[in-house]
Amino acid sequence: MYKLISCTLLVVFHVSITFGNSPTYTHYDPHTLLELQCDQCPPGTFVRQDCTTEKTTECAPCPFNYFSEEWSSHKDCQYCSAVCKELQFVKQECSSTTSRICECMDGFFLDIEFCSPHKECQPGYGVLQQGTPDSDTICGECPKGMFSNLTSSTASCQKQTNCKMLGRKVLYKGSSTRDAVCKEGSTLCEIDVTLCEEALFRFPAPPENWIMTLIERFSSTSLTFKQINKIQETYNAEEQPFYLFKLYKSQSKADDSFTPLIKDLKVCERRVFNLLGPLNLTSKNIMALMQSLPRKHVKPEDIEKTLKTCEGPKQLIKLLSLWRNKNKGNTLEVLKQLKMGQLTKVLRKRMKKLGEFLTGDAMYSLYQKIILEINGNQTQPVKLETLL
Repeated sequence: MYKLISCTLLVVFHVSITFGNSPTYTHYDPHTLLELQCDQCPPGTFVRQDCTTEKTTECAPCPFNYFSEEWSSHKDCQYCSAVCKELQFVKQECSSTTSRICECMDGFFLDIEFCSPHKECQPGYGVLQQGTPDSDTICGECPKGMFSNLTSSTASCQKQTNCKMLGRKVLYKGSSTRDAVCKEGSTLCEIDVTLCEEALFRFPAPPENWIMTLIERFSSTSLTFKQINKIQETYNAEEQPFYLFKLYKSQSKADDSFTPLIKDLKVCERRVFNLLGPLNLTSKNIMALMQSLPRKHVKPEDIEKTLKTCEGPKQLIKLLSLWRNKNKGNTLEVLKQLKMGQLTKVLRKRMKKLGEFLTGDAMYSLYQKIILEINGNQTQPVKLETLL
């Protein structure tokens, strides 16, 4: 049981008094002149009596409000922390193996010895890192496209509303302190050129000097001669009026001189909506229609986006516009080339009526009326509803 080690000159005895696998500590016994390896006391206790050559270490439990976290050779236990201060609560109560742990309440952090409120980020700034019981809030300026209109210790910067993704125009631009405000109603469904506008400016029998009349009219607004010359060089005479009007519409704001034309076109568009009527189409029906169009197909994601942002007949009109712009095509011609066998009976009937209307007598009458309006030759107003 004893391990004796002798050294030359000095006589020192080392004795190990241990049990199990507990850690040990070195104890020099002045009575026996032996250096002993005694067992440490486990957590929750302290060394009451060091070991001797005859008995192991004597341990005693920590008294009330004292603790010992680890195996040790200490002759006493540590005193538990004092009671928690103002704005603190007891996260962990004192026990024989743990001290009392106090923590600041929600919304506060320990600043030296006292609990202070977390810093609040001002408008234009958001929380980069929320405060904890031991650390304060970290604020950061809202990056471009994000905002915060709050004074808060918990709110981070939020993304500004994307009006375009919602199919709306911007009423007020967003900033670091406010969200963007969108105009009411869907605007992504308002295409660059409507079916009625396309029919009028692609009519198969334009009057003499029609293109020159339009050039003179449009060049006085927002179009440059360079833009007009490019259209004349790129497109044939039959296509020039359409692309001239398309460019004018994309670059011009409301023009009072075109108020009669705009009013007439809106009446025509209402007629188109009435012809198409409620279709109750499924995504599968829409995909079949778009697949039946020749040349390049509209991307599925653009179709899905249109279905989300457009309602009723506007879905079809928007999709036909997407096809036209993708292919630089003629919607009036493609309506004659639809593979009707892939479409539902109702959709076949409506698309056929639409094509007939856009190339029929009613549209021709409207075409003649608008020619007179643009030329300034109309002397007596014509009620458009009687033509359509």
